[in-house]
Amino acid sequence: MCVVAAPENWEAVLAGIKNIRLSGQAPVDTKGCEKAGSLLPPKERRFAVLISTMMSSQTKDEVTHAAVERLGENGLLDPDAIVRTDEATLANLIKPVGFYQRKAQFIKEASRICLERFGGDIPDTLTDLLALKGVGPKMAHLVMSIAWKNTQGICVDTHVHRISNRLGWVFREGTKQKTTTPEQTRMSLEKWLPKDEWEPINPLLVGFGQTICTPLRPKCGSCGINTICPSAFKEASSPNPKQKKRGL
Repeated sequence: MCVVAAPENWEAVLAGIKNIRLSGQAPVDTKGCEKAGSLLPPKERRFAVLISTMMSSQTKDEVTHAAVERLGENGLLDPDAIVRTDEATLANLIKPVGFYQRKAQFIKEASRICLERFGGDIPDTLTDLLALKGVGPKMAHLVMSIAWKNTQGICVDTHVHRISNRLGWVFREGTKQKTTTPEQTRMSLEKWLPKDEWEPINPLLVGFGQTICTPLRPKCGSCGINTICPSAFKEASSPNPKQKKRGL
């Protein structure tokens, strides 16, 4: 991997975000995928983490966590039980996670593969995880980090992608233009961010994005790094929708 120079002041920015995150909890801290099946034995917990991660895309942590709990209450944090459950029942239990019907299909298929190829456990390599329908790079890296304690790359979701660009931490290959996809962001971050920060950067920035550096109207006024953030106050107020509609 090509190593590039780290962004100016990145250590001060990161330390500032860590300090902000100490001041209060975010949904990811109590209801993120890492909490799935936390009281289960290791093998069962790994499966719960996989299922939670598969449901998490385009879904709030609180909604995903509640769906995992419903599956657990119905004895369905088990690949064999899921395979024996009809897809409609499974979909109804995980509703209202985003695209719940499609995810129910993917979860059943992943459960079958776990039984047939991995003895009821989950895949332990990125390649095998990515071979599961419904599992993309973000999910695969998250599962490797949480379930197997084997961080091989940075898990980049929409929060990490958005905040990394706002901070000026990432660029498209060979340019000074912002990244446009989470995968571009992951590859750009991995070129300079120390490996001991790869695992904690996800929950750190996700929580920061859920509470302060939100997608719309980020709370720059109450952000502890607003004096060193290159995007501070640039997105703090959105245009009036009525004015925009009138072309004003």
